[in-house]
Amino acid sequence: MPIINGRTTGVLARDVELAETRQARRRGLLGRDRLDKSAALVLSPCFAIHTAFMRFPIDVIFVDRYGFVTKVVRNLDPWRIAVAPGANRAIELSGGVLSRDDVRVGDPLDVITGGTAVAAA
Repeated sequence: MPIINGRTTGVLARDVELAETRQARRRGLLGRDRLDKSAALVLSPCFAIHTAFMRFPIDVIFVDRYGFVTKVVRNLDPWRIAVAPGANRAIELSGGVLSRDDVRVGDPLDVITGGTAVAAA
């Protein structure tokens, strides 16, 4: 299920993992050596993330409950924090991935499931 930028129609990630339980959100990307450039982890609900104990930088897109981007953080190094009051989800991608995409605050993001677009991540 890919994540698509509704404004540019660009594919941000093709392999999307959902972290919707407390345990899954707590674990996040910890213990991984990297995240594939075509993958994303969606934490929901989530308005703040940290990269403590992580081994690589990440890009983060925060979205509101309607799927609109509220904040974009590029190349967040390990041992950092990112917060986006009003966000409902955080989409974590491999560091540097967003340098190839024009993602802006206000962009609508869609997750494509079975050929149908649904409100963001």
